[in-house]
Amino acid sequence: VKYVVPFVSMIQSVDSWKLLKEIDKEANKKNHNVNVLFQIHIATEETKFGLSYEEAEAIFSNPELKDLTGITISGLMGMASLTEDEQQIRNEFRGLKNFFDRYRQLQGSNIKLQTLSMGMSSDYKLAIEEGSNMVRIGSAIFGERK
Repeated sequence: VKYVVPFVSMIQSVDSWKLLKEIDKEANKKNHNVNVLFQIHIATEETKFGLSYEEAEAIFSNPELKDLTGITISGLMGMASLTEDEQQIRNEFRGLKNFFDRYRQLQGSNIKLQTLSMGMSSDYKLAIEEGSNMVRIGSAIFGERK
C-alpha cells in the first residue's frame, strides 16, 4: 500500500477494515486522498473475494470511520460469478445495486458513494443494464491474459 498510494486516485479492491485503515495511514503520510471502492463478494465462486454485505455494513456503521481523513469511500465494486447463466449474473448485480442504493444515502466527509463498478469484458452489458456506471473491460481491449 505504501508504494501505491502516492500514484493512484482510486483503489477498487478494499476488502477489509484493516486495509482501509492502512490506505488511510499511508495517504495521510503523503498528504493525499485516495478514493476507494469496497469490493463486495457477490459471486458464488470461492475464488472471488470481498466483503460480505454484513461486513460492509459494519464498516459503514463503525464510529471510527469518521476519523479516516486520507480516504473517500466513493462506491462499491463487485464481480459476478463466471457462468453462462445470465439470470444468476443479473441477480448478483441487482443485489449489489440494491445495496448501493441503500447506502448511497450515507454522505459524510469521507463517504460519497457515486461509483458502482460492476461488469467485466464478459458481462459488462448485463452490468450496465443493472445499474453499473463503471466497467472493467481490459481483456476486451488488450486480449486475454497469457
